[in-house]
This record gives sequence, C-alpha cells and structure tokens, in this order.
Amino acid sequence: MSRFVRPSKYRHVFGSVAKKEACYDNVKVSNNAWDTNMIAANGKYISVNWNVSGGGAFAVLPVARTGKLPDIYPLCRGHSAAVLDTAFSPFDDSLVVSASDDGTMGVFQIADDAFDILDLSEKEKERIGGLQDFSPVRKLAGGGRKIGQVVFHPTASNVLAAASGDHVIKLWDVEAAQPRVTLSGFADTIQDISFDWTGSTLVATCRDRKLRTFDTRQGGEAVQVVDGHGGIKGSRAAWCGSLDRIITTGFSKMSDRQMFLWDSKNLSAPLKSIVLDSSSGVVMPFWSDNNIVFLAGKGDGNIRYYELESDELHFLTEYKSSEPQRGACFVPRRCLNAEENEIARAYKVTGNQVQPISFLVPRRAESFQSDIFPPAPAGEPALSAADFFNGKTSGPKLISLEDGRGVAGSGASTGSVPAAKSAPTPAPATAAPVSSPSAGLPVTSPITPSTPAQQTSLPAPTRTATISAPAPEPAAAPRAASPTKNLYGGARATPAAAAAASTPAASPAAATAPSRISRPASPVKSSSAAPAPNGSAQVDELTAELAKLKSQLVERDAYIRKLEVENEKLKVNQERVRAALMS
Repeated sequence: MSRFVRPSKYRHVFGSVAKKEACYDNVKVSNNAWDTNMIAANGKYISVNWNVSGGGAFAVLPVARTGKLPDIYPLCRGHSAAVLDTAFSPFDDSLVVSASDDGTMGVFQIADDAFDILDLSEKEKERIGGLQDFSPVRKLAGGGRKIGQVVFHPTASNVLAAASGDHVIKLWDVEAAQPRVTLSGFADTIQDISFDWTGSTLVATCRDRKLRTFDTRQGGEAVQVVDGHGGIKGSRAAWCGSLDRIITTGFSKMSDRQMFLWDSKNLSAPLKSIVLDSSSGVVMPFWSDNNIVFLAGKGDGNIRYYELESDELHFLTEYKSSEPQRGACFVPRRCLNAEENEIARAYKVTGNQVQPISFLVPRRAESFQSDIFPPAPAGEPALSAADFFNGKTSGPKLISLEDGRGVAGSGASTGSVPAAKSAPTPAPATAAPVSSPSAGLPVTSPITPSTPAQQTSLPAPTRTATISAPAPEPAAAPRAASPTKNLYGGARATPAAAAAASTPAASPAAATAPSRISRPASPVKSSSAAPAPNGSAQVDELTAELAKLKSQLVERDAYIRKLEVENEKLKVNQERVRAALMS
C-alpha cells in the first residue's frame, strides 16, 4: 500500500442539499415499476413522472418555483397509458418529450408564462376557467409497443433516439415527425441508451445481458456485441464525454452491484471492474466532464463518485443521506453556478419531494477556477437534423463557464464519415426534405458559433382545459379517392382504394392496419389485396367502431380528470374547515 495520497483537485468535493424551502414538496411521483430515472431537468424546468388516473401524465416544475406545490397542478397530458420517461432538448429548455406505455411520444413546448396562473387567487382562477393541462404540439407514433427510453442527440437539433418494446431503437426527426434510422438486433428489452460526444455512436444495454454499440448514421445491426454484466437485473450505460470510454453499471450472477469501464473501440473485455456492494437497487451512472462519474442507486440514500484517470477509477467520497432516492438526474454543466465552485448539480426524487443537491469544491480564492471548470457544451446545435441524417458529424459547440463566450474551433462539422467495417450496409435514405428552419434559438450566454446551424422551431403550444367537454363524434369514413391521414400524420389506404387492387383478397383485419411510411404526405400503394365486397363493409364498420371507442376513451379521461380536480378541491376545503375549527 502506498504511503502517499494520490493528488486530486476533487478529493474534497462534497454534496450540499438545499434547505427545505428550496426543495419541491407535495410531488406525486408515479408508482410505475418501469426502470427509469423518473425525473429530468435543465436550468429552467424539472419534469417528473406523475401519479394520475385516466391516462399518463407528467409535471413540469419551474426551477425558480420552490416550496410546496398546490394540490391541483397543471399536468402535461396526451397519453392513454403511463409516462415512462422524459427528456429535455439540449438546445431548447422549453421543449420536452415524453415516452409512454401506449407506444407514443408527446412533444411539449412550455410557454414562459404558463405558470403565472399559480400566483392568482382561487376566485381569479375560476374567473379565467381554472388551471389548464398542457397538450402536446406533436405526437410521434413509435409503434404498438411501449416506448421505454428517450434521449436527444447531443449535437444535432430535433434528433431523438427512442427505444421501444419491439426491441428496436429509432432515431427520429422530431420536426418531420418521422423515424429516419432504425437500430436493431436486440433479443430482449432495451434497458438504457447513451450517445457519444459527437452522437455518431450509440451504446445500449439490454436484458439479454449484452452490450452493443451502433453507428447511428448507418443503422441496422450493432457494430460490436459483447457480454456485459452477468446479472439479470437492470444495467445502465454512460459515455465518458469526449473520451472513447464507456461506463456501465449492473449486477453479477451473485447479485453484486458492479461498475465496468470499457474501451469503446474494443469491447472484448472491460478495462476495469469494480464491485460496489450487494444492494438490490439499480445503479444510475452520470458522467461529468471533470472526469468524474456519479453513481446513484435506487433505494439508496447515498451518491458516490469516482474520478477517471489513466483508465483507473479512483473512489473520491460519497454524499450520504438517510432518505432513499426513487430517481435522480443531473443538469447540463452550462447551468452550474461557477461562482460557488459548483461542479455538478443533481435533483433527487424521494417519496413526495424533489431535492436539489450541489457538489462543491472548497476553494478559498473567489476568482474563477479554470482548472475545475473545463468548457461546457453550449445550448446551441452544431448540426441540423437534415445535416445529421445526410451523414455529417460534429462535436458540440462549447462555451466558457467564466464569461459564457464560445470556444474557438468547437462545433466544427465534417463530411460523411464511413462506417466501420463490421457495420451493416445502410438502407437507402428515405428522409423527407426538411422545411426551411427558422432562426436559431437564443442561448442564455453569448456564443460565437463557428458554423451556421439553425434550430427548427416547433408550433406554438396549445393547452386544453382541465375540465374539458366530451370530444365530438368523429367523422364518417373518408372518401376512397385519396389516402387519409391517421392521428399522427401518416397516410393510410382507404378501403375503397384497397378494393381497386388486383391482388388476391385479404382479411378485413389486415386491411385496417395502417401502412408504415416515411413521408406523411405521400400516397401509399397497397401491397395487400382487396377485400371482398362484404369485407369492405366490415372494414367500414370496424373503422367506425374504432373511432367511437377512441372518442369514448377521450371522454373517460376527461371525466376522470374532472373527478380528480373536484376531489382535490374537497380536500382543500376540508383542510380549511379543520384549520378554522382548531383556531
């Protein structure tokens, strides 16, 4: 054993939890058992999976509004099943995407004044119609199975990776509402996904205990597939920033919690293996560009952290707490308070509270400490979605945390990079041309861009009333002259158009299935045959019945939400009466 202590700038890093008045109380966290972080955050908002009836929902909490949340709180709705995961855009703090058990994703744009109504009195709220829930500005239909994880691309605007229950990962163009690349080859449930520094490679863990890396521009099968952690429980992965290293957490065959360090260029065996403990909670890894990895275990009260140096993971210390965490997340580094030497900030979800935790480096000097604050990724994209899907690659644009100015040379894009030899042959590109983007989104700090990249803006947000009227009866079956649009913008062949085909007859059930297309406005040629004359009538009848059931489902969700609001009002009045009697 060495007699000398290893020198490190982060040896005395400590975690400081916010005071109670700076926490977020009365948070009704979802009880869903799906393995997810439960929470996402940036410098402006926090999203939390919410426990509701009548469809799935999540709440968006403004970071500046601390304290106890009101019993009746506006929620982001639009799913018919539980919300499993959420993700904020790295280039638009007001844009958040939700993944649901109903197989869809909702894109929400939160207005800056959306929560001003919370400052009004009860009478003023009733006068303007009460609190209103948020509706998605766009819905993405991921398929018939649930969407378990969503992650935004780190350098390209409006590019989203989504892992679905049919064992594939799709890269979506959010603006066009279409999947452009599909990553396949999984044999079981996908547990976690993570992009590398440029977003050209993606690593994924799976319940089949395999670790896979993919070329995101080529799609198809994995470039590398190796055995990961031996245990059947949840495994997570985190890319080590600009390094070509990957950190995974999981369980051994003896149910010990482990952490592995991998070389992304050669996954034949882990470079480093560490046994953490024998607890049962899934370990969530979070990487900081200070070369520190934070490990937060579900069901634990502690957050431990290691420093990566020369392919060695050195234990620093841990933040200790008696309150177990159900989930956790870390904010982007551009949102940190450099004046307080804050190198990381986490949000920890407990039973009914969200706690901010700042990780600080004790320093006597009051000036900017450049040695512990390397440049951070800026809130401005280096590529557009069209550039990325056309094969361009780029590192993120960087800013200095001292003055917010851009770092020269960062975010420079290059041409199409050839895939690795073991990568599968790419499918022909079917991406629709992207509409001309609008002006780039503003960044909180000034940035000197090295390449012109623009952020495509989304439509203005729409909100629905909390107590909404029943949905109108849907229209009759569309005309047969042209294909119709389904709920999410895709084209669907009408029964009469299918009847015009000359191929053999197909079953009515097959005729009702929507066609998979890449462009929402292009007609679809039916490859299946026309149904019999009586089959066409059955298709019309089934289509009308399906529309009726969807309408009834919307009415049911609205009625359940109405009952929830009335129930919360009764609880508030009951508390007021009790307080009046006690006084």
